[in-house]
Amino acid sequence: MMPWYVLLPLAILAFALGWWASRRASARRSGAAVNELSSDYFRGLNYLLNEEQDKAIEVFLRLAEYNRDTVETHLALGNLFRRRGEVDRAIRLHQHLVSRPNLSEPMKTVALLELGEDYMRAGLLDRAEALFADLVAMNAHAPSALRHLIAIYQHERDWNKAIEHARRLEVMTGEDEAPMIAQFYCELADRSRQHGARVEARDYLEQAFHCQPDCVRAWMLTGRLQAEEGQHAEAVQAYEAAIGADIAFVPEILPPLLNSYACSQQMDRAERFLRELLERYHGISPVLALTRLYQQRDGRRASVGFLTAQLRQRPSVRGLMALIDATMDRIEGEARENFLILRDLTRKLLEGQAMYRCSRCGFGAKAHHWQCPSCKSWSTIRPIHGVANE
Repeated sequence: MMPWYVLLPLAILAFALGWWASRRASARRSGAAVNELSSDYFRGLNYLLNEEQDKAIEVFLRLAEYNRDTVETHLALGNLFRRRGEVDRAIRLHQHLVSRPNLSEPMKTVALLELGEDYMRAGLLDRAEALFADLVAMNAHAPSALRHLIAIYQHERDWNKAIEHARRLEVMTGEDEAPMIAQFYCELADRSRQHGARVEARDYLEQAFHCQPDCVRAWMLTGRLQAEEGQHAEAVQAYEAAIGADIAFVPEILPPLLNSYACSQQMDRAERFLRELLERYHGISPVLALTRLYQQRDGRRASVGFLTAQLRQRPSVRGLMALIDATMDRIEGEARENFLILRDLTRKLLEGQAMYRCSRCGFGAKAHHWQCPSCKSWSTIRPIHGVANE
């Protein structure tokens, strides 16, 4: 029997050889797995680039079984499909992820959030609402889920639920949602006004002012309610307050304001207000309003003189059209034919122009919207200032 001091070095050598052999075997296995993953990954990309999305999804789904980190790749792929309008593929992919038993809770809630967005894009709002409500109840990605729920309720015009969830979002995030909530109350007020429920409409407007004291839309609706009830002096005050709240809405406010000035026989006040407005607002609307006022009160010569002087300071295609219309009856012969051609050209120029633009997304519109049809933001549609616009 060999002594222990002879066996000890042999044992150490055997252990070292065994450790080295196991490392080599492990490296070979890892390398093979990496090679397999790389091969599958690039094959999936090739399918995707060749517009063979179904085969690509099969490959990427198989990849998810190798490594949990590839779940993020799936989420990105589903997002890509949704953005491209391939909502069915996005739904199938995200449903597969949600159904996986070994998926962690954080990743599962992300997949549920993405699936809810898929449902929204597909128009399956009832499914999306139920899914987002569950996420809020679980307090999982609750702010994002609440924002999606608010978007759903806005689409469905369920303003009471939109208000309720916007208030919950305020509490949860600490962000100020008061301007948006004020718009929801204005929607309720306008609906009540159209149905003849004027007391209810005024109550909603009080809530809107409570949320946002300088809410221009609430002031405009107040003026409209008062004008419809024949209280034009009070309507004048409301419309003037609306311009004070946000001067950008002058083009929308001036027509009903001028009507209430006339009905309450306050044309001197109208002139003073419009003159003051010229100093603060550089669009053409106050100029055209004063031009009409002077034409009715002082005659054509005074109105044309005023308009001509103003157009030298603030050139405007709309102002030019008003000047042509005011002078057409004094022009004869070939000059009249030329003026008719010029008027048609300016009218066509204006017909092709967007008069309003969203300050957030750049959406252009010919008419005013309180909510942008593109990005769904509130009170971001503003008049465009320029020679061919306001």
